[in-house]
Amino acid sequence: MSGASSRVFSREFKLSAVHRMLAGENVSALARELEVLRKDLYKWRDNFRARGPDGLRSRGRPRKGEVVGVAVAPAPLPEESELAGARRRIGELERKIGQQQVELDFFRQALQQVKGERRPSDGSGATASMPRSKR
Repeated sequence: MSGASSRVFSREFKLSAVHRMLAGENVSALARELEVLRKDLYKWRDNFRARGPDGLRSRGRPRKGEVVGVAVAPAPLPEESELAGARRRIGELERKIGQQQVELDFFRQALQQVKGERRPSDGSGATASMPRSKR
């Protein structure tokens, strides 16, 4: 397994491994079977929990036909309980709310800057902002 970390794994391979981990399989046995490092399995699991299937995308440019950035809920595991599914969904929704809050804050700040840059006008014929040169 010395060269295992330099291999490139597909998103489907990683997703399958993560689902097996989450189903409760022994991580050491799974790592031996798949010929991957345990630390990689844990990294994939953490990325999956944080960003869903997009967290398992390989580095670099997406392959032709690969859809990136579309939120697709992972298929539930057969033995996944209703409670675990609800908790997963709550986590997804909380992440979405967080993303929306960041966007709202950004646009509020941008709007304040735009409003601050505008100078009020008294209408037509208002005095210039600088006096005219008397040349």
